Amino acid sequence: MQRLISAIAVMLLAAHASAQIRITEYMYNSTTAATGEFVEFTNLGASSVDFTGWSFDDSSRTPGSTSLSAFGIVAPGQSVVLTDAVAATFIADWSIAGATVNGGSVDNLGRSDEINLYDASSSLVDRLTYSDQTFVGTPRTNGTSAWANVSGAGPFGNITSAWTLSVVGDVQGSVQIANSDLGNPGRHVVPEPASASLIAGALALMIRRRRAAQVR
Repeated sequence: MQRLISAIAVMLLAAHASAQIRITEYMYNSTTAATGEFVEFTNLGASSVDFTGWSFDDSSRTPGSTSLSAFGIVAPGQSVVLTDAVAATFIADWSIAGATVNGGSVDNLGRSDEINLYDASSSLVDRLTYSDQTFVGTPRTNGTSAWANVSGAGPFGNITSAWTLSVVGDVQGSVQIANSDLGNPGRHVVPEPASASLIAGALALMIRRRRAAQVR
């Protein structure tokens, strides 16, 4: 029993120990060009990640197209944003002072496109393939962003139920800014993975039962 409890504990810790960068929000078109489209990446893991050498590309799937090195060290739970707008303008429009924003992207997104994230070795870390025309019922992020729910926290969490269109006051704290764009860039709320909750619950139950048996 003790070995089983230890094994479960190791599994639980390992699940949280690996740093996982995921695509967590995107908007392919803004109401105004000055505010810009954007993609948000969030560190869902337990370790910091150095973005030196990392890159982004759209459906051309070419590592190195847009450098993400400027993001630097991304801490656990931290979100960073890539936009085609001027970073300072984007930050001011969304009132997200303190957020890490990389502006000036030239790999513009379309209504039907891809978001590809590559690490320093040019390995694919996460991919979102989206199209409200091809995948009927999925969000159309024209002036309103979509964010990854629990099932969309990847990797490669694409298409239907994995993405939720932002609404004012949702769980992500989405807001509507002066130009009517709606979203929550730079501040992703990380839900607790269901698998981790189940493992933690099972571990706690087994420990309680073991203690009860020892008392007897």
